[in-house]
Amino acid sequence: MAPKHHPTSLSGGDRKALQKEVHRARAMTTVLAQRSAELWVEGEKLIRQADKLSAESWNERMWADGTPIDPSPSIDQAINGGYPWLEIECSRCKTRRDVDLAALSDPSTTFVHDLAGRLRCSKCANAGRRPSTTLLQLAVRCRYDLSPP
Repeated sequence: MAPKHHPTSLSGGDRKALQKEVHRARAMTTVLAQRSAELWVEGEKLIRQADKLSAESWNERMWADGTPIDPSPSIDQAINGGYPWLEIECSRCKTRRDVDLAALSDPSTTFVHDLAGRLRCSKCANAGRRPSTTLLQLAVRCRYDLSPP
């Protein structure tokens, strides 16, 4: 973008005052841009912390109630909060598996509790059955077999 043209007045004092104001404006632009960048970093940290607390809260409610609770964090909120794994259990064979939320084909805005009806046990599927799975909790790291659900 071309610099803004400021018509130069004829007197030397006005010309100096105008250059002084332009210099101040450029300095202020740098200060404001730096402050904006700092606030973006702080905001991202706060959002990450809020997503983490949302995932932890959902885990506690799941532990207390035992059923998929609505509302739950979305897939991208869980991942952003540091909980990229979903622990599931087959309702038939009771096999536990961890599902990598980032690898799911569902949109990242899908809520975790909506996955309850979509995930199936791969062990039972090989035996010709398709029982549903029970959502247990969001996890920070993988603890069980990584076979696809």
